[in-house]
Amino acid sequence: MTNDPFSKCHPTVNFLYFLGVIGCGVLIQHPAYLAAGVLCGGLYYLLLNGRGGWRRILGLLPLFVLLAAINPLFNTQGQRILFRIFGRPYTLEALLYGGAIGAMFVSMMLWFGCYDRVLTGDKFTSLFGNLIPAISLLLVMVFRLVPHFIRKTRQIVGARRSIGKGVGEAASGADKLKHGLVVLGALTSWALEGSVVTGDSMRARGYGSARRSSFMIYRMTWADYALLAAMMGLLGLVIGFAAGGSAAAQFTPSLKIAPVSGFRALGLGAYWAYLLIPTVLYVKEAIQWHISRLKI
Repeated sequence: MTNDPFSKCHPTVNFLYFLGVIGCGVLIQHPAYLAAGVLCGGLYYLLLNGRGGWRRILGLLPLFVLLAAINPLFNTQGQRILFRIFGRPYTLEALLYGGAIGAMFVSMMLWFGCYDRVLTGDKFTSLFGNLIPAISLLLVMVFRLVPHFIRKTRQIVGARRSIGKGVGEAASGADKLKHGLVVLGALTSWALEGSVVTGDSMRARGYGSARRSSFMIYRMTWADYALLAAMMGLLGLVIGFAAGGSAAAQFTPSLKIAPVSGFRALGLGAYWAYLLIPTVLYVKEAIQWHISRLKI
């Protein structure tokens, strides 16, 4: 993303930022913190992907509702029973806990989508290629697998349709299942063969036998050091307040959520400031660019 100033920062800054975002997003289940993660993640995701990002975000909403609604069916703990299904209580506490799980899932999907756009494979290998070359290559291949799977699926489906072996909407369920299994088999063969070819190719080129060089030369600047210091300061505040109980949340068997008013609100404010760092940098550069254009 050449237009995103945060993507132009040193890979160390990018990696540590997403490590803090994902770590806090998984460990802190306070509703206010979860809402901050979803809103800030969605905003940055839209800045990186434009209007096309709305489709991904809207597609995550049904998953959020589904996770929230399903949890009380398996977790019957709670004091306030809304109704009963087949004799099993459907409690408000379990519903809210399911909403927290759904919000955490949506937040992670959005932030991992931002991670995929910002921390490219070359940045990742420049950080860990000399430390853990085999694992670094494996992780890059895994991160690339999902988008490549989607593109390859479209190619296989299109090729089968062009030779008259596609399935239409009027096809039976058995035909659709058979078609899906054939496509899945082709994808599995392609993925296995591709991994073997990639491994052989990298071994033939001497990958991991000596200290590697990067396609891009990344150097830490004073701006990177300043941003890193600000990030670590805000993250330290968030961790400190969370360890002190400001972000404590218990949903079952009884609802106990720490208030974020007064002094405890500083922890939530630091978390918002930490999450908004890429968005603020993006908006700041956009304003500067607009002012520069007006001066021409």
